[in-house]
Amino acid sequence: MAGRTITDEIIAARGGRPEIIIRRSSRRHRTVSARMEGESVLVMVPMGMPKAEQNRQVMELVDKVTRSRARQRLGATQEELTRRARRLCRTHLEPQVGHPVEITSVRWVSNQNTRWGSCTPATGQIRLSDRMVGFPAWVIDHVLAHELCHLVEATHNRHFHELLAGFPDAQRAEGFLNGYQWAVSEGSDSPEHHPDDPSVQSS
Repeated sequence: MAGRTITDEIIAARGGRPEIIIRRSSRRHRTVSARMEGESVLVMVPMGMPKAEQNRQVMELVDKVTRSRARQRLGATQEELTRRARRLCRTHLEPQVGHPVEITSVRWVSNQNTRWGSCTPATGQIRLSDRMVGFPAWVIDHVLAHELCHLVEATHNRHFHELLAGFPDAQRAEGFLNGYQWAVSEGSDSPEHHPDDPSVQSS
């Protein structure tokens, strides 16, 4: 029968993910969608979608929906992130370089799964991976500091590291990020990376 649905599949909450309700429908042919339903995530999938492809898309969408909700709960808007970056810059970077550093915007993005942050020095724009939503403030500040230093020095040379050393909690934050990466990689050995180095990281 057209539009017929079958029994929902329920995946219990675990590992920081909420309960997932997978609902298959013959009305859907290719697209997958997800939304919050109370404290659960409801995912609508086509009836005949292969299981492996379904699992991949479901987890990607669940992570995207939950990160979006976490951003809303934290109230970490673009304006607030930009003010935070400017405070860090005035306190720790500008005294080192002796001139103002232009920051036009800082925002969360959902398409950075291989780095924690990135920036465009020519425009003063900084982007932070929304995988960090919920991380301690001093870890996010470290990634911000890293990108702020790149607004002055594009490469990871000696001058860059001297600038970054002027910010607090650098080693502590790097340890947190490397530990997180080790955990989500299920303990596999991997080299340390800078916050904006391309590297294979689980999302």
